[in-house]
Amino acid sequence: MDKRIFWLAAGSFTISTEGFVVASLLPDIAADAGISIPLAGSLITAFALAYALGGPILATLTGRLERRSIIVWTMAVFVLGNLMAAFGSSFEMLLAARIVMALAAGLFAATAQATAVAMVDDHHRARAIAVVVGGTTVAVALGAPLGALIGTAIGWRGTFMAIAAVGTFAGAILWWRLPRGMVGAPLSLGERVAGVMRPGVLPMLFTTLMTLTGAFTVFSYIAPLAMQGTGLSEFALPAVLFAFGVGAVIGNIAGGQAADRFGATRTVCWSLVLSAAILLAFSAIPALPRSFAGPALILAMVPWGVIGWAFPPAQASRILAIAPDDAPVVLSLNGSALYLGVALGSVVGAEVLRVGSPADLGWVAALFPLTGLAILLAAAMRRSRPAAIAPAE
Repeated sequence: MDKRIFWLAAGSFTISTEGFVVASLLPDIAADAGISIPLAGSLITAFALAYALGGPILATLTGRLERRSIIVWTMAVFVLGNLMAAFGSSFEMLLAARIVMALAAGLFAATAQATAVAMVDDHHRARAIAVVVGGTTVAVALGAPLGALIGTAIGWRGTFMAIAAVGTFAGAILWWRLPRGMVGAPLSLGERVAGVMRPGVLPMLFTTLMTLTGAFTVFSYIAPLAMQGTGLSEFALPAVLFAFGVGAVIGNIAGGQAADRFGATRTVCWSLVLSAAILLAFSAIPALPRSFAGPALILAMVPWGVIGWAFPPAQASRILAIAPDDAPVVLSLNGSALYLGVALGSVVGAEVLRVGSPADLGWVAALFPLTGLAILLAAAMRRSRPAAIAPAE
């Protein structure tokens, strides 16, 4: 396998670090801007919406351009967005910066995976994509906690400056190392939208949407849950994110293996049930004595990471199983559903904080994976019903 693919993973690491670290910065950003934490949460909503909707459009518009140029330019725009965030003078500028970063991130992710596939033979395509996506997993495990630590030490602006520096390095390496002259076959927006109408695809997209909505109802506001709900200080936030990241690494590996061994649908079902259970626990933990609540939250982040990150590879396997001939389209649609779930979760979490407390985040969030499970089971029943009632010959 071409070793240059690992530099694409480095780009994914940089972009994903910014995406996951923002949740830990919301209290400081809100304090500096003089706004509420729920309003600061619109930074997550705007990023996710721009990523989900803008990514496919930009991928379509740039599909005939050289991939190396796209990757380098998207990284440059991403760095610019981080500098805008670091030196911006208003919350509105920070919001605009996050939208710029999201558009760059969405186009980078789509182009990086397509480039990785084009750089290897047919037998190594899955492994190449796994390497690129692995950069995101490492970002969750290490990048986000380090970014939170920098934010705690020198302020949230320092986190964006550090990410801009790493992004500049990654962009320079990608410009130097990636092969020139690679051009792909673009997908039209019509082809992407048509994928939704394929039998069985829409219920799976709604399952993805519900699952991520539940997860980010809590994760978007993990800082107020940790600080106000359990009494942890801001210095403990890197440990909270690190615990989640450790679980994410385990879950990403275990999810694929469980899907292969026990079946993708069964793995997704268990992931949804366990997600609801752990989210309910996040409403119970703040009721514990403060001396126990903080450590309990940190410990709970590990199984949550395992459960949450076991879902994506298993769900991707399910989608590929029903549309193996249309893999780029259905996987792109699933990615958009994922980020729409992030956006919806941040909105739901903000509303919960407006009318309730951080302890309410968990039980509200648990309703969404249970809804996703209901959608999955209903779709399975519809598929099996014709066979069950078919007349015997």
